[in-house]
Amino acid sequence: MIIYRRLSFEERERIWQLSVFGFSTRVIGKEIGRNASTISRELRRLDWCWKGYGVLGSHRDSVRKAASRRGGKRKLFMNKKLCKLVLEKLRLYWSPEQIAQYLKRRYEDAAMRISAESIYTYVYVLPRGELKAELIKCLRREHKKRRVRGRSAVGQTSNLVDMLSIEERPKAVEKRTVPGHWEGDLIIGGMKEQTALGTLVERTTRSVILVPLKSKKANEVRAAFSREMKRLPKQMRISLTYDQGREMAEHKLFTKQTKIKVYFAHARSPWERGTNENTNGLIRQYFPKNTNFKLVSRSQIKKVQHLLNGRPRKTLDYRTPYEAMQQLMQ
Repeated sequence: MIIYRRLSFEERERIWQLSVFGFSTRVIGKEIGRNASTISRELRRLDWCWKGYGVLGSHRDSVRKAASRRGGKRKLFMNKKLCKLVLEKLRLYWSPEQIAQYLKRRYEDAAMRISAESIYTYVYVLPRGELKAELIKCLRREHKKRRVRGRSAVGQTSNLVDMLSIEERPKAVEKRTVPGHWEGDLIIGGMKEQTALGTLVERTTRSVILVPLKSKKANEVRAAFSREMKRLPKQMRISLTYDQGREMAEHKLFTKQTKIKVYFAHARSPWERGTNENTNGLIRQYFPKNTNFKLVSRSQIKKVQHLLNGRPRKTLDYRTPYEAMQQLMQ
């Protein structure tokens, strides 16, 4: 004999949370240990003020009171529009701080604003399940232990011919007042042959160029980097700071083709290319360790480039690289 057990307040609230994020009745049922038909019947009760699931009657009042008692931690549960917007940006790998500042700039209505801490709290207080796992994967924290290494040449003296030391680079570059100075590197992928992706970052605007590569060979890297850089306006092509990796062995030919001087950081000194190192961390959110870049199309790579350049940056006062570049070019 099957005994029917009514949905508790906690189960109704959980259904609400998951339905707001667009999960199917089957997934919601699996999450809370209920039959999908039970979830479906509950969602058909349209006794609420927006088109989606709400906690009915006294449950709705309880949720509102709970949100007040908990200092607004349930604000995302109460405001469907805000909740969907936050989820959308998280899925684009925006940080909670970036999302909070974006909402602050765009909306005057306090109902459409939320603090970064509230977003973090929401994610980490969720019960264990598919929703929490998905959202944590959207946070950069998952990649904090990532080590941006992968080739033996990194951090080692490579004895490149006629290297220009970073000490010879104009001091004005450090101030970031003049655009056109770039930092470069490779992100190493998976497979025995170690596929790679070229990364170029402009120091002033944080604009990113992702460079598809067929291999890590010096001639391939030089040719690919040259093609990308020659598409830029002349005033945006002044210098490139790189580590002492062997892939930049043809730096003199690169300079001849692009008119861009290449300066080399000291061995084992990644902080001298801090902008690039930080950006590589962002890129790894889209292309995790062991990605086989031979299986990633150029259009996919350029899509990620577009997403990165459309992502607000704290160091730019939460403007995007696109906006920063546009202001400079006016």
